[in-house]
Amino acid sequence: MEAPLTLSVVIVTYQREQVLTDTIAQLLPQIDQTAGALELLVIDQTADHLPETQAALSQWAQSHRIRWLRLPEPHLTHAMNLGLLEAEGDVVLYVDDDIRPQPNLLQNHLAVYSRKPEVWAVVGQVIQPGEQPETLTYQPKGSFLFRYMDFPFRSTIPSYIENAMAGNLSVRRNRAMELGGFDENFTPPVAARFESEFAKRLVRAGGRIWFEPGASIHHLAAPSGGIRSQGSHLNSALPIFGIGDYYFALRQGRGWERLWYILRKPFREVRTRFHLRHPWWIPVKLLGEIRAFSGALRLYRVGPKFLDQSDQGKHSWPP
Repeated sequence: MEAPLTLSVVIVTYQREQVLTDTIAQLLPQIDQTAGALELLVIDQTADHLPETQAALSQWAQSHRIRWLRLPEPHLTHAMNLGLLEAEGDVVLYVDDDIRPQPNLLQNHLAVYSRKPEVWAVVGQVIQPGEQPETLTYQPKGSFLFRYMDFPFRSTIPSYIENAMAGNLSVRRNRAMELGGFDENFTPPVAARFESEFAKRLVRAGGRIWFEPGASIHHLAAPSGGIRSQGSHLNSALPIFGIGDYYFALRQGRGWERLWYILRKPFREVRTRFHLRHPWWIPVKLLGEIRAFSGALRLYRVGPKFLDQSDQGKHSWPP
């Protein structure tokens, strides 16, 4: 008889305060109540917290309620890889730092792996602000690169999928390590499509991903911190907002599907209500798209940057 699977929960956070401590406070009782749940790791990329946040995190760390790792600079995929390296559980569950977890979130993630040994990753239901769970049937369309990119993660219908949302994503740690973890070429401060690239890479390697609506979170989409620290992509010529999307296509696309994905992206980016009302921003946005593709092409030519196992154990806690 196989030993029961164990679980580590990982929160990667950046410039979040009260919403972070609220998220942790709601997750800790589930860790206590879930058989096999070992730990909550907080990978913290915030240089200076508010005094009340600092006090709460310090108290939790000193009482061994959390493992608190501090990073000197924000880098989402590097932080997620560090969580993968440091985790002690068989399964690693990543959740956003601004969520309201629903009951049995942890238990329902773990249960899938026991029922479905072929599954390498589980994506839970994600309810965004203004959304409600819906019974939505989904029929995948298009080639491998496009398939499941529009999957409705608020759905109540469980299924196999080929995409992911990192705010409610668990992985078999050994399988994720074999894949190299998350590609750190998805550079800060915005790492768009990194979880989709990971999902497509996992499927290409022979793994399967299960969407489990019973493992549900409400994403609060806090108005500050995280990627929202960078302003709006709608009126910016910065390449940071598009480079990950182009890099994803270059890495996982093949032939005509890759070319079509790249060619249609600039038009998709300016076909918005904002640009209809503010057309003078269209040239600015298109300049950002050109710069983004150029940056993505440079990264693609260099090759992926996967997790560095020598990084394990370099960050002590409590800080």
